[in-house]
Amino acid sequence: MPPAEVSTDSPGTGQRRPGRPRSERADRAIIDAALSVFAESGPEGLCIERVAARAGVGESVREDLVTILGAMRDSVADPRRAREFALLLGEGAKYPRLMARYVETMLEPRREVIRSVLRRGVAVGELRPDTDIEVALFMLTGAVLARGKYDPGSFPPGYVERVVDELLLGLAPR
Repeated sequence: MPPAEVSTDSPGTGQRRPGRPRSERADRAIIDAALSVFAESGPEGLCIERVAARAGVGESVREDLVTILGAMRDSVADPRRAREFALLLGEGAKYPRLMARYVETMLEPRREVIRSVLRRGVAVGELRPDTDIEVALFMLTGAVLARGKYDPGSFPPGYVERVVDELLLGLAPR
């Protein structure tokens, strides 16, 4: 992959921001998407993954998946979040309605973000038309969650990128 381009100067600083310059249209799409997600789900449902998927400002499937899995990795690697998740899963057996609510309000929206990125990949030809979206979803999330569970805090540099690249290699159009 070529290195990211350097954008224009940050206003008033004379320094250049890293990354690709965004157009005014892309900025507007991101703001509109953030407001839309906030209106639908309130502050607890507002997350970068949902906003990025809703904005659809032309990022590649790879870039979107790396961003989403990177956020997941950071969450899994956070000891506080890991304890919360472990407590919830432990109590989930005793309180099935609590677990169902967690799946409905936390897990499914995040899964749907990944599904939408994968579906977009199929639609634009970055992924094969016969891609099994559910299998790809669980391959991606499982690789991060399992690593975090069995080897917490040990995500080697580039791990998320390698997970995404290996999956995309198998799903690339032939």
